[in-house]
Amino acid sequence: MFLYRPVGLHELELIARSGFTAFPPRLPEQPIFYPVLNFEYAEKIAREWNTRSNSFAGFVLQFEVADDYLQKFTVQTVGSSICQELWIPAEELKEFNSHIQGKIQIKAAFYGEQFEGEVNPETNLPIALENWISS
Repeated sequence: MFLYRPVGLHELELIARSGFTAFPPRLPEQPIFYPVLNFEYAEKIAREWNTRSNSFAGFVLQFEVADDYLQKFTVQTVGSSICQELWIPAEELKEFNSHIQGKIQIKAAFYGEQFEGEVNPETNLPIALENWISS
């Protein structure tokens, strides 16, 4: 099943450091990891929330996880019908990462008015991030 994850620039850099194969451990104040079930919901979060905080950039990631593994998690609807997530306990994230098939892909990028940095017009990615990707 394809899942999506809205992230800010810092989390994306950590994912890039993994070779786009894993999500970073959760912080102590983050008890769950929540991938979302559709692009539209991930896009809304990345565009409306991530672009207004921290790095003022939001990205939508897409990745695939084995269906049989995902069956152990209940779909959570947290608003309208498109707002569907899986809640992965933080202590299970390492196992979750081991079930990712292929690479985590960047599907969209959004920038807020206060974003500071240079964006490559060809890739729509921050040049600083491209340095992480290529290293």
